[in-house]
Amino acid sequence: MKNMPLQMNLLFFSWRMCLLKVVCLIYEIGEISLTVKLFFQIFLLKVDKMATLIHTLADHSNDVNYCAFSSSCLATCSLDKTIRVYSLNNFTELPYSPLKGHTYAVHCCCFSPSGHVLASCSTDGTTVVWDTRDGRMLAVLEQPSGSPVRVCRFSPESTYLVSGAADGSVVLWNMQSLKLYRSGNVKDGSLVACAFSPNGNFFVTGSSCGDLTIWDDKMRCLYNEKAHDLGVTCCDISSQLISDGEHGFRYFQMASCGQDNQIKLWLILFADFLGVELKYKCTLTGHSAPVLACAFSYDGQMLVSGSVDKCVIIYETSTGNTLHTLSQHTRYVTTCAFAPCSPLLATGSMDKTVNIWQFDLKQPRAGNTVENESKVAVEDWSEDDVSAWLCAQDLADFVGLFKMNNIDGKELLNLTKESLTNELKIDSLGLRSKVLQKIEELRMKMISVSVTIPDEFLCPITRELMKDPVIAADGYSYEKEAMENWIRNKRQSSPMTNLPLHSLMLTPNRTLKMAISRWLEIQQKYS
Repeated sequence: MKNMPLQMNLLFFSWRMCLLKVVCLIYEIGEISLTVKLFFQIFLLKVDKMATLIHTLADHSNDVNYCAFSSSCLATCSLDKTIRVYSLNNFTELPYSPLKGHTYAVHCCCFSPSGHVLASCSTDGTTVVWDTRDGRMLAVLEQPSGSPVRVCRFSPESTYLVSGAADGSVVLWNMQSLKLYRSGNVKDGSLVACAFSPNGNFFVTGSSCGDLTIWDDKMRCLYNEKAHDLGVTCCDISSQLISDGEHGFRYFQMASCGQDNQIKLWLILFADFLGVELKYKCTLTGHSAPVLACAFSYDGQMLVSGSVDKCVIIYETSTGNTLHTLSQHTRYVTTCAFAPCSPLLATGSMDKTVNIWQFDLKQPRAGNTVENESKVAVEDWSEDDVSAWLCAQDLADFVGLFKMNNIDGKELLNLTKESLTNELKIDSLGLRSKVLQKIEELRMKMISVSVTIPDEFLCPITRELMKDPVIAADGYSYEKEAMENWIRNKRQSSPMTNLPLHSLMLTPNRTLKMAISRWLEIQQKYS
């Protein structure tokens, strides 16, 4: 047993099934301690708790090319010329599914923001618009050139629909009149990818020659960048803006992937007085073959990718760390998508299946300080733990300052407006307020894990304790910021009932706010 440490070192870096088999073998001969055995059990199972395969759809008779979520449905399309639509309640097909209308392979499908309309595009040179309530075909939009249509996307407010074709043509369709509004062409190659900014002011296209092109809503080409040497395959823009922390600019974050096996993250600054700026951020690695698909989660915290290597990799956006690798598909992974209102992920493949994964949102993510700890644990945070927490809160610019002043977990909890001003010399009122707000949120989370919060105090959107509750037109109370973000992202339906909101007015719920304040005072008194 002198070679045991070396054996264990090799085992640690082996892939999962090898680990399981070898650990079982060593266990059988009685030469492994209980501690090491438990370590390997945890190593093998800890990620599975984060993502669980809950359903596999196998209704298509050929390669699955794309999948897309609405708040209540999942749509998939295939080389078999059909689009299938499933309910998220039990993953059964809706009565009108499959949708048949294309004469050749269907390459892409997407829902309008309301979910009432579905678009699909095909090698037959058309983009078809469907009513998701009854499956009716609303329109057949023919690409002017007749070229195979590879990608289609709705603008956030459903005003426009973009279709991109194999000959490089880009068409902007007016969704009210269902007529061509504007058209253009990329310089070279087929147009294979498209993504709208969350505010709808611009969209990005990707081509098979490797270019990313930024267009405004008048179809004017604003910017062009060579992104992937062997061609772009997919791109997506996060719904969450991020700050550069230096000039106060707010950037859109975009991901692109390509035939070069890489996923690249970009920052896009779109401002009237500065024009458009595209900044390369970093490259995410992990795939050993061309990456065919990428998509951000609704909150922008995760990015998923699918590849010719048959693997799906989930990354943490802020750190680039790999959170999970899924390897259940038996052929190329062609598409992946996060659900907008539930912790679900869909992955589609040339193996003709779509896998549905559910996330355990209570599980901590790699690379983050675990905020949902008890108060004692936070007080025991090291300076490095505090640094990781700052990065996770978009406060990375303060890491050096906090380290210089030896701020650990206990010091973090004791920071006040005065200590930030006088000791840490943070002169900006806005930055001081932001730091204090994040610390207060941390304190509230500490309370939330030590006691059971009354359900009526939790925001239905974030499932966190409300600080500024408001009443929406549906009669439910929500955290003000969460509901404003919901409306800002062009959602005009109730998060609880999915019915249209007859008014977007939000009324402060002062009674609930006072009740939460009294409850917090009692918890702090006895904690």
